[in-house]
This record gives sequence, structure tokens and C-alpha cells, in this order.
Amino acid sequence: MSLNPIATQSDQIAQEIYQLIFQLYPICRSITGNGFRETLKILQQHIPLSVQKVPTGTEVFDWIVPKEWNIKDAYIKNSQGEKIVDFANSNLHVLNYSIPIHQKLSLPELKSHLFTLPEYPDWIPYRTSYYKESWGFCLTHNQYLQLEDEEYEVCIDSSLEPGYLSYGEYFIPGESTEEVLISCHACHPSLCNDNLSGIAIATFIAKYLSQTTPRYSYRFLWIPGTIGSITWLALNEAKVNNIKHGLVLTCLGDSGNFTYKKSRRGDTEIDKVAAYVLNNSKQDYKIIDFFPYGYDERQYCSPGFNLAVGCFMRSPHNTFPEYHTSADNLNFVQPQYLADSFFQCNSILHILNNNKIYYNKNPKCEPQLGKRGIYHAVGGNKDSGLNEMAILWVLNLSDGQHTLLDIAERSGMSFDVIQSAADILLTHDLLTIKNS
Repeated sequence: MSLNPIATQSDQIAQEIYQLIFQLYPICRSITGNGFRETLKILQQHIPLSVQKVPTGTEVFDWIVPKEWNIKDAYIKNSQGEKIVDFANSNLHVLNYSIPIHQKLSLPELKSHLFTLPEYPDWIPYRTSYYKESWGFCLTHNQYLQLEDEEYEVCIDSSLEPGYLSYGEYFIPGESTEEVLISCHACHPSLCNDNLSGIAIATFIAKYLSQTTPRYSYRFLWIPGTIGSITWLALNEAKVNNIKHGLVLTCLGDSGNFTYKKSRRGDTEIDKVAAYVLNNSKQDYKIIDFFPYGYDERQYCSPGFNLAVGCFMRSPHNTFPEYHTSADNLNFVQPQYLADSFFQCNSILHILNNNKIYYNKNPKCEPQLGKRGIYHAVGGNKDSGLNEMAILWVLNLSDGQHTLLDIAERSGMSFDVIQSAADILLTHDLLTIKNS
């Protein structure tokens, strides 16, 4: 499997990913509800993902699937009947998961239910109350400063009642039953970097992988944050042992440098491949150790599972001012950064797919290459950078202990050059694949 042939379509990919984000941006998503399901329906226009529904009250380890939340409208009116805060203008205006309310309040009573960002007075914060029944409004601090001491009408036309937690799942069978897990949280409302970027990039990776027969099988999940991964793990423990590698995708559309957060184990193949790709990207980047906070990698890497799942992002959460605010909008993410993120993910998956271990079938001294016509093959692949040294490195380190990535790193040659050398040697019956 390789998506590399589509690398020449960078501009097209960039625009397609951005257009999907543009389409999803207005939807009011949450950890349950119609907005989440509407999002999955749009993704189904690109890939035939299945929608799973888990009833409210289902026990998933130490958690319980919550009630389903939906919202139709919300506003604050002043004493003149003017809407001064309107959900129709931004779905961030409402505390996500607010219980329904319709009453009149004094300014002091209202203020205890208002959230602002004094340091960014023109931005609306994103706030939630998933597991404690409450209500509230989020507004710009400038709006807050304009509130007068009068009576206000507040209305949140929402429902919080038994229903379902939904998530999207898409499985691509490969040559092996071993799986690569690609997971992203899809529960945030109008926030582009966190995490419409991850949603869209995962969708397009799945879309192009579906046109191939990859070595590994691939499982894609679009889930509500935290409770979604917990729910999936609780209901699919029998499948977990198949997961050999995994990536959580988030915050991939901003201009920040790439960041890879290692798995809990810290030395897995996915950790090594991600580090190699970033080191060869000719861009600044950071590799950070695992810590038990962040996104759903902390569930996949919990001690009872300890999966080889890392988190791939540009600017991590809480490191950019726009995080969880209305400024994380369609201007904050840009097509070129989305495409760059897409291709870096593709490079990681390309290497994972081809990072095999070989045995040299003639391990006692070098085999004679000339009589097999291999020198001619090398000469015919000048554009690939393939040379005699690549051939010799692969022969020398194909001892059943070294992966192609190990050989690339030790030789200082690119992975693709080393892979091409292995392909030629395999064709000439000088190598055999371990466990084949």
C-alpha cells in the first residue's frame, strides 16, 4: 500500500480536505445527538462507514453512556426584547450539554451562568458540562461588558433524555488480520483545528486506502472524545489484540510545527516510524513522551490495554490561543497545512506497510550480483537513488533481526531506496521475508 502516487495532486487534496471542513463547520456537535449523526452522514458521502449506536445507561468499564443531548435554539434577550446573544449566530454561544431553561433573570443571577475570555475580548469560549446537569452561555467579553443592570429573558430549547451514543467505524481488510487503528474525536462543534482537521484527514486517508489492498487491515473510528474510545474498547475487547499500530489524529490544520506524542510504551514501531518521517520532513518538529492527559491515546494506552498508539498533531492542545475558542475557525486552518499533514500521515502509513524483516538467503559472504543481472537493474533505477551500497546494506542486515527502517537509519539512506533494493533482491531470490 502507498498513497504516494497521489502526492502530485497536493493542491486538489488540500482543497478537498478544506471543503469537507467547510461543510462540517456549521454543525453543532456534541458527544451525543443529531449533530454528531449529521456529521457521520456527511462522511458517508466519501466512505461507506457504519454508524454504531450504544444506548444511554450502557455500562462501559467505570463509565455509563450518558443521556443524549440535542438543541434547537437558544438566546438571551434584554428588557427591550432584543436578542443580545443568539445561538443562531454561533453554536459556541451555548454551554454544550445545557439543560433546557426558559425564564427571566436579573443581571446578577445571569452572570453566574456566563463564560467569557477577558484576555481575548472578541472571542467566544467553548465550554461544556457533559456529566453535570447545568446550563450557561458563552459570549465575547465585550458583549459581557455591555450588559446593563436589567431583567433578561434566557431560553435554551434543548433536550437531555435517554437516547444513544453514536460513533462511526470503517474497516478496510488487508492482507493481514493485524490492524492499524486511526482514531479521531468528532464531538466538538464549530472548531476547525480541534478537530475538524482530524476528522477530514482521517476521512481522506480512509478514502484513498479503500482503493488499495494494504498489508495491514485498517480500522477507522470517528468517536466522541473520551467516552467514545472507552465505549469502543469496552464493547470490542475481542478485537483489541489485533491492533498492532495506531494513531490519534488532531489539530492538523494550523501553521504550527508537527508534534508527535509517543505511545505509553515509547519504543514501538509506530513511535520509531513517526520520528523517522518527521526527522526527514525538512521541517521543525517535536517528539514528546506519553503523559496521561490529552486525547483518546490515553484510553488506548491505559495499562489494561497498553496499545501502540501515538498522537499525531501540529500544535498540541492548549498551546495556541485559538484553542477552544471561536477563533479556531475557517481562517485559522489553511489548505496547505492540511495537505502537508495528510501527506505526513501517508508517509508514516507507507513505511509501516513496507517495513518488513528479511533473511539473506546467501548469508555466507556476498552473493555474486553481476551474474544475476542486478547491476543492470541498479543502473536502470538511477532516478530512485538506488545504488550498489543500498543493495549491500540490505544484504548485510537482512539477518531476521533488522527491519527496513533499521537499515535505512543505519545506512543513512532513504527508506524508499532501501525498500527498492529489497524488492530487487527479493525478485532475484536472494531474500526471503521473515514469517512468510
